[in-house]
This record gives sequence, C-alpha cells and structure tokens, in this order.
Amino acid sequence: MQQIDLYHSYCQKINQAVRQVNLEKLCSISDYLWDVLQSKRQVFLCGNGGSAANAMHIANDFIYGIGKRSDEALKVHALSTNQSILTCLANDISYDDIFSYQLEVLGQQDDILIALSGSGNSPNIVKAIKTAKKIGMHTFAILGYDGGRCLAITEESIHIPINDMQIAEDMQLIIGHMLMQWLNIKIVIEKKNIE
Repeated sequence: MQQIDLYHSYCQKINQAVRQVNLEKLCSISDYLWDVLQSKRQVFLCGNGGSAANAMHIANDFIYGIGKRSDEALKVHALSTNQSILTCLANDISYDDIFSYQLEVLGQQDDILIALSGSGNSPNIVKAIKTAKKIGMHTFAILGYDGGRCLAITEESIHIPINDMQIAEDMQLIIGHMLMQWLNIKIVIEKKNIE
C-alpha cells in the first residue's frame, strides 16, 4: 500500500466513524453535563494509554475551554492524571483499582463518570463503572470495537463499532470537542436569556 492510499483509507474510516455517532445519545449526555454544570457537581473521566491522554485533554476543555471563566467551568477530574496516586494504587492494591478507588474517595451521588475505552473490556474501566453505579453516579462511555463489557453496564454509551484503536481514540476527542462546543453555545444562549 502506498502512503497516499493509507491516508485516503484513514480519512474514509474517520468519515465513516463520524457518521455512526448516535446524536440522540450525544444529546442525552450533553444534557446531563449541563445539569452537572448548573448544580456544580463533578465529572470524572478515565481511560488507559491513548484514552488516558484523551481523558486529560477533555478535562482541560471542560475546565478551561467551556466559557473560559471559573464560574462556568465543569468541576472535572481526569483520573489518569496523578502518577503518584496511580502507581501507589497499582502497586499496593491492584491495577484494576486505579480508577475505582479514586471514585470511592471523590465521587458523590449524581456526579458523572465518562469512561473512554477502545475495546470496552479493560478491567479497571469496567470496575470504575461498577463502582460509580454503586455510588449513584451517572455512567457514560465512548467505545470502539464491539463495545465490550462496558457497553452492557453503562447508563448511556456512544459506541462506534470500528475495529481500529486509533480511530476509536480519535472519536473520543471529536465527541469531547462536540460536547465542549455545545456547552459553550448553551452558556451564551442562557446569558442572553437572562439579559
């Protein structure tokens, strides 16, 4: 395969993946995020590898990109951020507990967990979702491949059935950016309504 053919194929996969996003479910998640923003509750994100980096990227967008004012930002935590906590929990307890333990400490009822996973089968992601549900949090996921175990246990999932980890990770950021832009627009509309 020549370079240009590979790049063309990649672009086609991205276009196909974008068309497969369930916009009704995306609206549902964005409505929950708006409610959390208004009530000053918390949003937690988790993922492994590239999805961990995407969790941090989306957290940055939610805490600064939305409104660019502290009173308009989401209270957001990327659970993949603190290396001291992650290595401590992985070493002293189990790698499967690196996200769920943090949720047990920080999470509260009606907070939101957004899990990012290509396969949907990572044990630490599955455990985080189960823990969040026990706490009474709302659980969402952005998933690739067949959705794995996460698809069956989350409250709402954006599932893009594509067998390509890089496209699955690209879609996590695209969806995160879509949510951020909608929240920005919603803030502007609400301000105008108040005025």
